[in-house]
Amino acid sequence: MKTEVRPRPIAAAEVLPENGDRLIDQFGRVFDYLRVAVNEKCNLRCIYCMPEEGIDFRPEAKLLTADEIIRIVTIAAGLGVRKIRFTGGEPLIHRQIIEMVSAAASTPDIESIHLTTNGVLFEKKAEALFEAGLRGVNISLDTLDHQKFIDITRRKGLDQVLAGVRTALSLPFPSVKLNVVFMRGFNDAEISDFVELTKESPLVVRFIELMPFDAHQIWKTGKFYGADRIVEELKRLHPDLEPADGTATEHHVFRVPGYKGKVAVIPAFSRTLCGNCNRVRLTADGKLRNCLYSDNEFSLRDMMRNGSSDEEIANLMREAMWLKPRDGWEAQRGGGQRRESMTQIGG
Repeated sequence: MKTEVRPRPIAAAEVLPENGDRLIDQFGRVFDYLRVAVNEKCNLRCIYCMPEEGIDFRPEAKLLTADEIIRIVTIAAGLGVRKIRFTGGEPLIHRQIIEMVSAAASTPDIESIHLTTNGVLFEKKAEALFEAGLRGVNISLDTLDHQKFIDITRRKGLDQVLAGVRTALSLPFPSVKLNVVFMRGFNDAEISDFVELTKESPLVVRFIELMPFDAHQIWKTGKFYGADRIVEELKRLHPDLEPADGTATEHHVFRVPGYKGKVAVIPAFSRTLCGNCNRVRLTADGKLRNCLYSDNEFSLRDMMRNGSSDEEIANLMREAMWLKPRDGWEAQRGGGQRRESMTQIGG
């Protein structure tokens, strides 16, 4: 089990000159991973994300264009960013998603391109995405039951998502993961079913704590299930679990002996992983967020549209990340303009 890392503040004078072209903060964390929300709209209506009727989506003119996104990716690469993840909304409904993957993959110093999707459209686009340079896909899937899928997404589509998972595993993607938002009384009884998916496939199933970005719908209904409890349940059901390696986000990682894949638990709400944070978030409307839980934002879109140079934009990105709070709890207390839904932040 990974232990919590508590960063200590450092003075600006302590920042080494060679760090001038890197995104760092006052606690010594280095940020080399940019998550880009390419849109806000989605073809599902998951109950922990937004209402059935959707939200007040911003007009397209207020969202970043594909060219603007790639410009920011290029600037970020010059600041030490090496990994890009495209998210949404649902990124696969963006008409230029394949072109953006290709452009990002062709950007000097960018080493890997990943995508987070609900999987409904992935089967049809998987091969083109791989050929464009996509090397990792996270597919969100909270249940393996058809009726529960309809209950949570308010749409049909489980068969399409499962077909997308199979297609991802059939192609030579180095990384294929399932993101499972874990909820008490909803999918907690399916934990072994999800673990069994890792038996014959090099799949990482990631159980994620429910987060309070649900347009005020289910966060306070008692469905929260903490990471420590998820780990306890995994160990109860599979006493032979072995520790395994994972990413910085995957705070607890295990493998069932003999299984090809892995299981991870992400304390997204508990926030015991903040000390290892290496990510920058860009919203679909061009706002840089230095923490998922921070409502303070820095508009790169406005800078670009007002004629700012790449260096001026890079300086704002440096400043924004230097001001990153110590952890998500401190960030949540910091105020700012709160967003209504996770789809406005980027999954």
